[in-house]
This record gives sequence, C-alpha cells and structure tokens, in this order.
Amino acid sequence: MSERPTKLIAENRRARFEYAIGDVIEAGLVLRGTEVKSMRMGKANIAESYAAEEGGELWLVNADIPEYGKAHGQLNHERRRPRKLLLHRRQVNKLMGAIQREGMTVVPLKLYFNTDGRAKIELALAKGKKLHDKRETEKKRDWQRDKARLMRDRG
Repeated sequence: MSERPTKLIAENRRARFEYAIGDVIEAGLVLRGTEVKSMRMGKANIAESYAAEEGGELWLVNADIPEYGKAHGQLNHERRRPRKLLLHRRQVNKLMGAIQREGMTVVPLKLYFNTDGRAKIELALAKGKKLHDKRETEKKRDWQRDKARLMRDRG
C-alpha cells in the first residue's frame, strides 16, 4: 500500500521571524469546492492571516485563496472570506484563553493537504517579538550560515 505524501500549499515563513512560536496545533478548515480546487493548483497565501475568536469558535481571517478560474462567477468564492477552523473544544478553549489572558496571537504556519487528501492548517500560539529579539534571530541565522560556509570550505 503506497502512502500519499503531504502536499504543501502555502507556508508563512515570516511568522518565525516576527513571532516567538509556542504550541503548534493542526486544524481542519471548512472550505468550498472552488477553494479546494484552487488550493490543489497550489494557489494560496497565508502570510497576512491570523486566527480570531468569534461566537466561541475560531476563524481564519485574511487568508488569500484566489478564485478558481474554471468556475462560473456565481459559484466562485470570495478571496479573503473568513474560514471556520475545525478544532476540538478543549483546543479552542486553550487557544482562546491564551489570546484573552496572555495577549498572544494564533498565526498559521503551513497550509497543506495531509495523506488523506484533506486540507489542514498548522497553527501556532505566538507572541510578538521585540526589535532586539528580531536582530538576535538574524545574527544567529547569519552565524549559522557563515559557520556552514567555513566548514564546507575547510573540507
């Protein structure tokens, strides 16, 4: 029996630079058919999106999934509509508590299809970094790059 690999659709690489990442949770998404088809073509952007609480549920806000070109105008979806996140009640309560009490943010890290072909999103509980923390991260990354270059040149 062959396993289907996970197919990465979109990644929020900026999130690891802008935020100190805490707990990571996988969630499902409530999507329309044209959104799934557009995502299967590899078109989506989660760079500016975040999860917000509304009515005791979590919603993915500002995720950009372009319209599916082959669908008729009426059947297509809105690009940046809020999309409901599918989580267990305990997970929702944990995330909402961290947002309200500790001033944290829920940011998406990856959007992908899992091995069953279902659209999933990897969410992280994150706290915004200060400017000096961002500089520190950049210094560490530069040093790792220089160190790898030196080791490669030495043999």
